[in-house]
Amino acid sequence: MMDENLQIQLSAALSEQLKVKIHINEAKSVHGGDINETFRIATNEGYYFVKLNDAKRYPEMFTQEYAGLNMLRSVKALTLPQPLALGQAGSYSFLVMQFMTKGATIPDFWEDFGISLSRQHRVTQKNFGYPGPNYLGTLKQYNTPYNSWPVFYAFNRLLPLIRMAYDQQLADKQLVQQVERLCRQLPQLFPAEPPALLHGDLWSGNFMVGPNGKACVFDPAVYYGHREMDLAMTRLFGGFDNRFYQAYQQAWPLATGWQQRIGICQLYPLLVHMLLFGGHYYNDIRDVLQAF
Repeated sequence: MMDENLQIQLSAALSEQLKVKIHINEAKSVHGGDINETFRIATNEGYYFVKLNDAKRYPEMFTQEYAGLNMLRSVKALTLPQPLALGQAGSYSFLVMQFMTKGATIPDFWEDFGISLSRQHRVTQKNFGYPGPNYLGTLKQYNTPYNSWPVFYAFNRLLPLIRMAYDQQLADKQLVQQVERLCRQLPQLFPAEPPALLHGDLWSGNFMVGPNGKACVFDPAVYYGHREMDLAMTRLFGGFDNRFYQAYQQAWPLATGWQQRIGICQLYPLLVHMLLFGGHYYNDIRDVLQAF
């Protein structure tokens, strides 16, 4: 159930954003992941999707998600829900966005998905990074800019997380040393590529078939990084249809050796999962590192 005072706050925020009086008639809890409480609200102007979380535990999480959604929407490559309002009500932060209804897939759904992602990845800037930290899951994702992907990946991603895992006794000294050794090899492993605009958390749980029959993605952890990061993430937890990868490869072929870099790119989300969900991801991380 959604608190009545919170419904009043949401109504006011939406009314201000949409420039029309909004009244919430019903707030129905829906499944939306492990971090946030999520609701479909029925109003006099239609349905909206609402996320709630603890404002003190996750400061700026929804502010960054709001910005990330708008950034990805602005390039007009993939479909994403429109963020509409955000703020704080009592101890809760809230984010209100367009409610996306599920559609029937177009015949070339996977091909369109792969080509659309390649178009998004062509959006670039001078440095790898992003204007300030955001989140992957409940972990802060630091995005200090560097003009080198190996330096960015080592100092913003792998080294901070393996040291955090060590401090929490989830990783031993040997695993830390293996990650440090890999980081020294990164300049030889990754061919130079321009920074690509990434979704940042593109796995099978973060897309649906949108009302237009195409892929609709959500819950981004946006930054400018190496495009193989998004593609490696799609291969975790079941992977995407092979037509997705074939279409992407035809639209913008990956550099030689990409197959050997999948595990390296997956190290970051695997470390995140070990920190969030426990040490059973240790073996997956160790298996990737043994090749280096």
